[in-house]
Amino acid sequence: MRIGLFLAGALAPAVFLASPAAAESLVWGIQVEQLEYRAGDDSDVFAWDFDAIAGTDELKFVWRSEAEFSLDEEAFETLENQARLQVPISPFFDAVAGIRVDTPDGPDRVYGVLGLQGLAQQWFEVEADLFVGEDPSVRFEVEYEGLITNRITIVPSVEVDLPFTDDEAIGAGAWGPKLEVGARLSYDLIDRVVSPYIGVHYERLFGKSADFARDDGEEDDAVFFVIGTRILF
Repeated sequence: MRIGLFLAGALAPAVFLASPAAAESLVWGIQVEQLEYRAGDDSDVFAWDFDAIAGTDELKFVWRSEAEFSLDEEAFETLENQARLQVPISPFFDAVAGIRVDTPDGPDRVYGVLGLQGLAQQWFEVEADLFVGEDPSVRFEVEYEGLITNRITIVPSVEVDLPFTDDEAIGAGAWGPKLEVGARLSYDLIDRVVSPYIGVHYERLFGKSADFARDDGEEDDAVFFVIGTRILF
């Protein structure tokens, strides 16, 4: 999840400019949380999830990109890009505002973004985003990085997308959430810069979203074995 990027901002290379003060305040970096192949019973998917960040401790610009590409249909099931501004509101949480543009191989959608992200108690990384538009929705994510050894990490995660209105063209039914649960076991091959992983990924639709999927002849849930890598620089 993206929260780790902002904690890792101190670890990202500083861009040294004209003055030492500027060099200390300006940070940049890229964190690829997921770059993976998902093998399922009925379909295989290539997916990515990354953030690119530039800014200061007081104001950061973030480009976020998430996608799922069906290798069977040779088409993007989802393709989401966000441009976000982020400012701290407490020692552990930031407020977020921006724009989200979805351009899969299907109807395009544009939303405004308002959100909150940071570290909760017990070091859980949490994120809540409200997507404002003709068909609004909310997304809530929780992730935890558990160190097994200095190099081996287990990362369980939960994501819930809840649409507020029917948008049948993209398979979203009012108050019919989409649940994604995953667990990925990674090994820090090159410090924390490159960390290959294996794991499982589960998706399930509920309510009217599940009804729309079944009406289109699709399953309302899927389990994938995943293999991929995390990248931080």
